[in-house]
Amino acid sequence: MECKKCNSRWEPGQNASKAPDSLTPGQRNVSFGKYIWRVLDVQNGRALLLTEEILEERCYNSKWARVTWETCDLRKYLNGTFLQSFSGQEQERIAKTEIRNADNPWYGTSGGRDTVDQVFLLSIDEVVKYFGDSGDLRARKGWYYENGEDVPYYINDEYNSARIVKYRGEEGWWWLRSPGYDGGYAAGVVDDGGLGVLGDNVFLVYGVRPALWLNL
Repeated sequence: MECKKCNSRWEPGQNASKAPDSLTPGQRNVSFGKYIWRVLDVQNGRALLLTEEILEERCYNSKWARVTWETCDLRKYLNGTFLQSFSGQEQERIAKTEIRNADNPWYGTSGGRDTVDQVFLLSIDEVVKYFGDSGDLRARKGWYYENGEDVPYYINDEYNSARIVKYRGEEGWWWLRSPGYDGGYAAGVVDDGGLGVLGDNVFLVYGVRPALWLNL
């Protein structure tokens, strides 16, 4: 099966400006390039930025396949076409970063080899770290009923509201780089803010929230 709708529907604004040289964790509505960001972390002269909203909708991979973050089409797009939407000077400020691609914490699905990227998606562990940790991930406390049993699948906790993000005015599902329950699935955050550890098929079209480390 192949993605039939793997193209951008989002037109970047023209009013964003250069990011300030000093940023603090939790800072919101930071302009860099054509996009608006929030600051998740600051370490060693670099700031971890995540777009405030879903920028566009794309497939994780253009057709069904057992892929990892290293081999998926979305990684190629973010570090190619999307990266080119920044000016040359802006690209110089985006750090090349060693990205750890851990296995799925519930299903053991391989995360593949670690990568070096300028633009990437958050992982399951990073969402827990930066949006709130209820302990449900480690405790395998999920919400999903199958044959009358509660099966770990979807974390529904007090941090759902912090993970909700919109696309064109409506709550949207956004991809994470972590694998889902097998290699043909990728994890994500669902419309109501729940953390989808099981994930969904890689050829489906969901929201994209790029992240990057910015040199300050």
